[in-house]
Amino acid sequence: MDDPTKTSDPGPPAPDAGSDWPTIRDWRKATRTRLIAERLAIAAPDREAASERIGTALEVALAARPSRLIGFYWPFRGEYDPRGLMASMRERGAQLALPVIVERGHPLVFRAWSPGSLMTAGVWNIPVPEAGETVQPDLLIVPLVGFDRENYRLGYGGGFYDRTIAAMPVKPHTIGVGFALGRLATIHPQPHDIALDAVITD
Repeated sequence: MDDPTKTSDPGPPAPDAGSDWPTIRDWRKATRTRLIAERLAIAAPDREAASERIGTALEVALAARPSRLIGFYWPFRGEYDPRGLMASMRERGAQLALPVIVERGHPLVFRAWSPGSLMTAGVWNIPVPEAGETVQPDLLIVPLVGFDRENYRLGYGGGFYDRTIAAMPVKPHTIGVGFALGRLATIHPQPHDIALDAVITD
């Protein structure tokens, strides 16, 4: 893969430790835009190789931590695509679910998923299960735009995963997955940010 430190538009300088939230928020927005553009620009052979490495590592991690029900995600804007792994795990009897945005500013809900599930377009046209039982995963696979050495996640700015994890009666084990180009020194975590338990990348 190309050197992720090289970019034609580095955006605004990183905030210092004493920066206020508006400054950090603006930096996150610019960094998010840059990282998504870089992710979408990954050449097909590099994406395939990187995705294979992520998938292999994720499968090993999941085998080492048996779970009752795993919350995956449907890929969006060049994210690592877990659908092949989801299908193979479902064939082996794993119970899986996908997130659904029911209202902005509220936690996600999860609906049971299998390869035969009827899907419909959700928010941002991301496919979601059209119907089905609302379930509570005990392990979440969380997509990353960016991440830092403390396993804090830079997402799309809606706060859905932080809000969801905080609202769950029992905190699920969380594994972030994404491409290595999203690695940052820090996302300058705020009180509402929740660190992931692990991050898997290529």
